[in-house]
Amino acid sequence: MKILRVRDLIAFALLCASTLAAGTSLAADPLPSWNDGAAKKSITEFVGKVTRPGSPDFVPAPERIAVFDNDGTLWTEQPLPVQLYFAIDRVKALAPQHPEWKTQEPFASILKGDLKNALAGGEHALVELVMATHAGMTTDEFETIVKDWLATAKHPKTGKPFTEMVYQPMLEVLAYLRANGFKTFIVSGGGIEFMRPWSEAVYGIPPEQVIGSSIVTKFEMRDGEPVLVRLPELNFNDDKAGKPVAIHQHIGRRPVMAFGNSNGDQQMLEYTQGGSGARFMLLVFHDDEQREYAYGPARGLRNVAVGAFTPELDEHARKDGWTVVSMKGDWKRVFPR
Repeated sequence: MKILRVRDLIAFALLCASTLAAGTSLAADPLPSWNDGAAKKSITEFVGKVTRPGSPDFVPAPERIAVFDNDGTLWTEQPLPVQLYFAIDRVKALAPQHPEWKTQEPFASILKGDLKNALAGGEHALVELVMATHAGMTTDEFETIVKDWLATAKHPKTGKPFTEMVYQPMLEVLAYLRANGFKTFIVSGGGIEFMRPWSEAVYGIPPEQVIGSSIVTKFEMRDGEPVLVRLPELNFNDDKAGKPVAIHQHIGRRPVMAFGNSNGDQQMLEYTQGGSGARFMLLVFHDDEQREYAYGPARGLRNVAVGAFTPELDEHARKDGWTVVSMKGDWKRVFPR
C-alpha cells in the first residue's frame, strides 16, 4: 500500500507539473510588444489554424514559408534606406581615388552634402551610386566592409546603431513563426550581399534565407586562390514584380505568409494570396511620428519617395482582406530599446 501511495503521489505531482506547464504556455504572450487588437489577433489565429493537426487549414511544416520585406518592414527606412547611407559613406571613403567625382553627379553633390540634388537623378543615379561603391572587390572583401561599417554607423535621428533600429514587434513575429515550424525569409529590394553578413545575428535569418537585389559576380583565380569578384553591372532587381520571380527561383515554394510595407511589396503579397488554402498578408503602416516616422501618403500622411504606401495600396489591402498594422495603434513599443 505504501508503494502504491508513493506511486500515486508521484503521478499526481507529475500531473500537476504538466498542468502548470501547459497553463504557463497558454498564458505566455508570444507577441508582448503588440497591443491586443485585430492585427495581433489575425496573426495568432492564422498561425493557430495552419499549425493545428486536424484543422481544415492545416499546413505541413515543409510548406510553412513566410517572407518578409526588410526596409520599412523589419527595420527603419527613413529618412533614407540604410544601404543608401552605406553607399554615401563609401563615396566619401573612395573619393580620394576618384578626383573626377568632384564634378561628376551624383558624386559631386554627395561630397558637398547636397543629398537632395544627388538623388534628383532618380533610379539611374541610385544604380550609378551602387555600382561605384559596391563593386570592384571580392565578395569576402565586401562582406568585411559591410560588417566594419555597421559596427560604427549610427542612425542620424536617434544616434543608435542601425542594427538597433529594428522593430521589436516584428522580431517577435519572426521568433513566433519559427517556434511554430515556419521557415522565415527576407525578400528585399536591398542588396543580397549587403544583408547577408548581419541578418542571422539581427533577425535569426541565416544568409541562405536572404533574397535581394544583386550585381553580376564572376569566378576568378587570384594569387592561386579562388574568389568571386563583384562587377559594376546589375544582375537582378528584387523589387515589385521581381519579388515573386525571386521567391520562385530561390525558395521554390509559394509562401503562405507575406509581410511588407509599401507598393514595392504589393506583387509579393498578391503572389502569396494567389496560392490555394489559407494565406496571410500583412502591411506595416508608418503613422507614428513620435516614436518613428509618419509617411504614406495613404490616410492623409505626407508622401515620400521611399516606402510609398499609396491610397491605392490601402484600398487594395482593404478589398483583399490584408492585415494593415498601425505602428501607432498596434505596437506597444517600436524598437528593442
